[in-house]
Amino acid sequence: MRIGVSACFFHADPKRPVFKGKTLLYLEQSMSHWLMREGALVFMIPAAEAGSKGGAAVTVRDLVGEMDGLVLQGGSDVSPKSYGEKALKPEWEGDFIRDQYEISLVREFMAQEKPVLGICRGAQLLNVAFGGTLYQDIGTQFARARVHRDWEIYDRNFHEIRFEKDSMLGKLCPGTQGGRVNSVHHQAIRDLGKGLVIEARSADDGVIEAIRGDDDCKSFIYAVQWHPEFQDAGDHSLFDCAPVLKSFLEQAKNRSSHA
Repeated sequence: MRIGVSACFFHADPKRPVFKGKTLLYLEQSMSHWLMREGALVFMIPAAEAGSKGGAAVTVRDLVGEMDGLVLQGGSDVSPKSYGEKALKPEWEGDFIRDQYEISLVREFMAQEKPVLGICRGAQLLNVAFGGTLYQDIGTQFARARVHRDWEIYDRNFHEIRFEKDSMLGKLCPGTQGGRVNSVHHQAIRDLGKGLVIEARSADDGVIEAIRGDDDCKSFIYAVQWHPEFQDAGDHSLFDCAPVLKSFLEQAKNRSSHA
């Protein structure tokens, strides 16, 4: 099966020592390895242009038509402009261009009834795509919050999550009501988007840690706030997200038209 991963952006920078003044798209290596370990063929999805020089345009619809599922990877902040707010600090402006690119992908994958899996920023982006809002910074906007991002230890910052009642996580992981995950985010879901359901929260402070599309959603929509691709598979103290990934890939396989 072919899994498309949305790109991270390095926007045009005249001071960059390589590809001066050019926009670069990239894929974080751990993400591709995590997906390929389960047999997925991974493709980074480029940003489609309105037209192309010397030939027919390749549209978002064309790109999505060649994929069996979408993974939204982590990265820069979601821009407050994408959910109708102004950034409280300049460093929280986020990446509005990337937001629009990813929202267009989400909408087209849903239109073609193909599954979508969001990771960290991907969970926040999905919530915004469904009309929800975010905490621009947990530490200043969420009272009594634990530290969800510690730059010095990065993905070695861990906390417990607790599943919500009747969650898909509970069904995929019988016999447990939560687990230990990494935490590298300073933004989080605030107002839940329409058509989404909360799957898990941080045990310490109630920050939303996993969401899914509701029963009326025709596509498989799921997202987690942590980075399962960063976690050491040999560390059995950490929550094993493999059942979520396998469910997503099974949905992709069921919709695949590729041999």
